[in-house]
Amino acid sequence: MTPSCSPKPAAVLFDMDGTLVDTEHLWWEATSEIAAELGYALGEADVPEVLGRAVEHTAAHLAAVCPVPTGAAVLAERLNAAFTHRVAARVVPRPGALALLAELRAAAVPTALVSASPRQVVDLVLTHLGRDWFAVTLAAEDTERTKPDPAPYLAAAARLGLDPAACVAVEDTPTGVASAHAAGCAVLAVPSSDVAMPSAPGITLLASLTEADLPLLAGLTARPAE
Repeated sequence: MTPSCSPKPAAVLFDMDGTLVDTEHLWWEATSEIAAELGYALGEADVPEVLGRAVEHTAAHLAAVCPVPTGAAVLAERLNAAFTHRVAARVVPRPGALALLAELRAAAVPTALVSASPRQVVDLVLTHLGRDWFAVTLAAEDTERTKPDPAPYLAAAARLGLDPAACVAVEDTPTGVASAHAAGCAVLAVPSSDVAMPSAPGITLLASLTEADLPLLAGLTARPAE
């Protein structure tokens, strides 16, 4: 039998919350709960400071907007505890996520998990999702700067020994898309909410991972630079 010569990306780098597992709404719930305890109701204006953001960023935001000043470090601890409690109880893979991971494994395409969540949360999700899907996993603590900075995706590609431009990043929030795009990855954006995604060359939008497969991902890295 002749081996397949079908094109494929060098690697696929996945965001976690809202992309592979249905946890982005749990982060919003946790943040809403803490904010409400401080007398503040989260609204649309807070979305960019919450969805896709690291705990420390959202904690600093709440410390700035809540009517009862609370230190950001204390808020970060409370947010992390509230989010971890929810994740422990409700880890549900996003539609199409496991099928896509299985297709990539069968084609010997390496994958990485690139998350802005703390390592504690990443490891908790991996106990449910499965650690062996990924050659590399990065959490918020693994780079000096996290999303929307490109550092996490640059680090993931470096750990795999690959050029970021040969990799596809899969994200669900504008914050994550900005990070991956700035790193030079081809980006597949699969929104987990109604937040508008950035539009630029190298960013492809899909409604669901059920629409994604290996040929589509290969086509993203095969496109000429614009």
